[in-house]
Amino acid sequence: MTRREFGLLLSAAGASAEPRRKMELAMGPFPALDRRSPLRVVTESTEDAGTYTRSKITFEPEPGRTVPAWLLVPKGKGRTRAALCLHQTTRIGKDEPIGRGPKVNLHYAKELAERGWVCLAPDYPSFGDYTIDFDRDVYARGYQSGTMYAIVNHTRAVDVLVAHQRVNAKKLAVIGHSLGGHNALFVAAFDSRLKAVVTSCGFNAFAKYYGGNLKGWTSQRYMPRIADVYHNSPREVPFDFTDVFEAIAPRAVFVNAPLRDANFEVSGVRDVASAVSAKFPKGRLVVEHPDAEHDFPRNVREQAYAFLKIHT
Repeated sequence: MTRREFGLLLSAAGASAEPRRKMELAMGPFPALDRRSPLRVVTESTEDAGTYTRSKITFEPEPGRTVPAWLLVPKGKGRTRAALCLHQTTRIGKDEPIGRGPKVNLHYAKELAERGWVCLAPDYPSFGDYTIDFDRDVYARGYQSGTMYAIVNHTRAVDVLVAHQRVNAKKLAVIGHSLGGHNALFVAAFDSRLKAVVTSCGFNAFAKYYGGNLKGWTSQRYMPRIADVYHNSPREVPFDFTDVFEAIAPRAVFVNAPLRDANFEVSGVRDVASAVSAKFPKGRLVVEHPDAEHDFPRNVREQAYAFLKIHT
């Protein structure tokens, strides 16, 4: 897509899509997905996990490429709530939220499945089993960021959940920590089927991200345009997390923002929450500040799970 075509795409978007348009300037455009294209879900193995089954699967978000994931399905009959569960920056990727990593505070897919939720935990590109060459597999396909490539994966993961016989398609949520925390927000901004979001240690205002040094957002995995076009400057980047929240409102968002999070300094979270609070009906934006580091403490997770149940 040429720069002119990209500009025309943005101009054609409606006023109600303004926050998403601003995100697309840094991430590249959200593509027109062919929902008729088969997801080609393949089950590689299935394990009995007590109250639920755990299946290793792959699916195709677009023709010619596959995403590895875990699918957790509670035993029983009837349709139930479902959650897309996104992992943090960790070599083991999707294995962590399903309970295979040592950090028990990040086993939220396992815990939700034990509570009766269908859970889908995909790998983010380059983690877990998701081997990828970003130049060949992402940028040569026309994507302008690894972030938008992942958003497409995640919205098609929602399609996988919607198609499952045990899922109530009107009761969908997304949850994630750190890398998964901001990707939970990003996919919800572009997919209104997600009625509730839990973001743990996932964001703050760009001006307070490491004192305004945005280099951590600019690798091929994320948004290189922040460096190449917007010079790593919070003043130049065309969106901030206020826009992401506005794109989600008036749906429900639960924020875990620990007081001692070294990755996402807490006052920058408070800045965003204060700026967007009026966009959310009462009770639909909840922000918790546990006395913790970059973590998702048990008591806050319990609050998050209760929040998801209320708002799906």
